[in-house]
Amino acid sequence: MTVYASKVDGWLAAVLGVAIVSSLWAGRHLLLAGSAAAWPVALLIACVGAGLPLWVLLDTRYVVDATHLRIRSGPFRWTVPIAGIVRIAPTSNPLSGPALSLDRLRIEYGRGAAVMVSPRDRAGFMRAIEAARDRPG
Repeated sequence: MTVYASKVDGWLAAVLGVAIVSSLWAGRHLLLAGSAAAWPVALLIACVGAGLPLWVLLDTRYVVDATHLRIRSGPFRWTVPIAGIVRIAPTSNPLSGPALSLDRLRIEYGRGAAVMVSPRDRAGFMRAIEAARDRPG
């Protein structure tokens, strides 16, 4: 089993940082308003607006084992059978996915399914996928 961290584009880290700070600022202002009803809303804003982007930023990774590629991005999970991978191609498609960089790989698998990833060590990631595909069984 090998773990690969996501490459992180500086501009995306900055956008997520702004979202985190803005959410915390908004939550703080709600709390300063003094209303008892503000606490649940401030907590929701902090969890979703600050917690989720921070979780995704700190916990986006790709695990290659003998049979599967396991993708984790914050609370989101994908499991791709190595044997089901039909194509891996470079892309800079900006559509949403578990990739923190536009320097991505599009992995097509199964019957029309695809996911985009951005491993920091792209060459090592590709070697691990190929090694898993070449294993018998």
